[in-house]
Amino acid sequence: MIVETLPPGFLLWLGAALLPLLPQKLRGPAFVLFPLLALVRVWGLSEGVHLSVPFLDQELVWCQSDPLRRVFGLIFALIAVLGGVYSLHVRDLGQQVAALLYAGGALVVTFSGDYLTLFLGWEVMAVASACLVWARRTPEAAAAGLRYVLVHLLGGSLLLAGICLHVAQTGSLQIGAFAPGESLAAWLALAGVAVNVALPPLHAWLPDSYPKATATGAVFLSAFTTKTAVLVLALLFPGWGILVPLGVMMTLYGVTYAVLANDIREVLAYHIVSQVGYMVAGVGIGTELGINGAAAHAYSHILYKALLFMGAGAVLETTGRTHMAELGGLARRAPAVLILYMVAAFSISGVPLFNGFISKSAVVAAAAESHRTVSVVLLLLASVGTFLSVGLKVPYLTWFGPDRGIEPTRLPPNMLVAMGLTGGLCFLYGVWPDLLYRELPYPMPYRPYTGAHLAETLQILLVTFLAFWWLRKKFVGERKISLDTDWVYRAPGAAAGAWAVGTVNAGFAACETLVLRAVHGLAALARDPGRLAGPWGAPPGADPDRHRLPLGVSLALTLAALVVLAVWGLVRI
Repeated sequence: MIVETLPPGFLLWLGAALLPLLPQKLRGPAFVLFPLLALVRVWGLSEGVHLSVPFLDQELVWCQSDPLRRVFGLIFALIAVLGGVYSLHVRDLGQQVAALLYAGGALVVTFSGDYLTLFLGWEVMAVASACLVWARRTPEAAAAGLRYVLVHLLGGSLLLAGICLHVAQTGSLQIGAFAPGESLAAWLALAGVAVNVALPPLHAWLPDSYPKATATGAVFLSAFTTKTAVLVLALLFPGWGILVPLGVMMTLYGVTYAVLANDIREVLAYHIVSQVGYMVAGVGIGTELGINGAAAHAYSHILYKALLFMGAGAVLETTGRTHMAELGGLARRAPAVLILYMVAAFSISGVPLFNGFISKSAVVAAAAESHRTVSVVLLLLASVGTFLSVGLKVPYLTWFGPDRGIEPTRLPPNMLVAMGLTGGLCFLYGVWPDLLYRELPYPMPYRPYTGAHLAETLQILLVTFLAFWWLRKKFVGERKISLDTDWVYRAPGAAAGAWAVGTVNAGFAACETLVLRAVHGLAALARDPGRLAGPWGAPPGADPDRHRLPLGVSLALTLAALVVLAVWGLVRI
């Protein structure tokens, strides 16, 4: 059976190829069916190599499974199913194909055992995800999608350079972990992965593009690119100490900009940067608890972040707005969306009984176990900003702010079903941590529900809530933006682009003018060859049409020239 032979990612690519051939009424169910088949395939994978093919003098490993790859594969396939349910009402074939290619690329990277297959999936993800941004079909989405592609071309080029140098040095395409600071190839590959993991200052593509995608496309975008990069970090760079301070910096950088942002999806995009920072730090710590914490938090994050973007997408779908300065008073008109959004908000904030509580704390515990006290304090500080922005600011301004008389349209039922399923999983894993812990790559002795941890978490949440309530009048939606690192290339880039395009256009215009003048001159000369004689030419008032040679003479001369050329060619032969 094809499900039992194809790698999971190739199943989704097969679906992307077949989808255009199906009647429109079957595309929605098929859009869910193929991810479901991939989920079944991932669930049945045992540890080891399942499919490899010879290539030149190398071996391409298309499907290799181990506990780390499997846990990422499970959540990637699962969120593709939930995203498919959320998008059932969409009739845009381009979005559906792009989403399947994107999710398939993530699974190809996940189960690849060689660098060439990994890079193939990596680049398919880059192109397909850009199409999800462009699918919004607005000028802002078009510009953001172009910047997205350019940045990922840079990241892909760096990764490819690292792969080529590594293969040249070792002669092997097989994926393996690099020792810290091992070689130039390792640093180049790390720089390429850093782009996809949204490591500041290489992160600005994420908050620039995700808020401009479609309501359904943003759900897929939130799940794959950064978390696939986290998996590649865990496979290639575990225990690289430099990743710990970089990850901690990501948590604080992202949460700071999230507090300042005024668009719901921009807040959520910056929190991807922040939450991925926990995973990067866990990989950098490199202990069994650190890797487990990174994998568990990636799993939890994909669920609650998808639910957050589903909530924001529901607001966009029913009101046409996501800027908090234009929203307010939606609690009575959309209570179900609010409740499910708050499930995700409590999850990302690490509230007990929700999945963020059981995963984020594992990374903090790994830092404490490794005696990284400063990192522990800063990671806890980032949690304050997370609850402040996602758990308090966004719902206050969107659902409980001043009533602006907005009447939401009817929400497609499938969107609410997908939100309910995702919210249920956030709660299920929160109350039953072992359901996730037993899928992690190493044994998980860590227990999140201890008295000390519960007391610490509740204190942080309570103090944050009281501070917000005291200062709530300061948290108002404003029509403003916060400058980020993309200003460095967007501002001069526009001028440089205008100069480059203007210079090329001016050159083409000058060439066109010269050619047209030459053509006009030759045309005039053909009409009156007597011009070549200058003052000794035709007398004034002469009519070139009257004195022109008959057309037959011109044809005879042309034929004679062709005959001469043909004879000359035969003689040369």
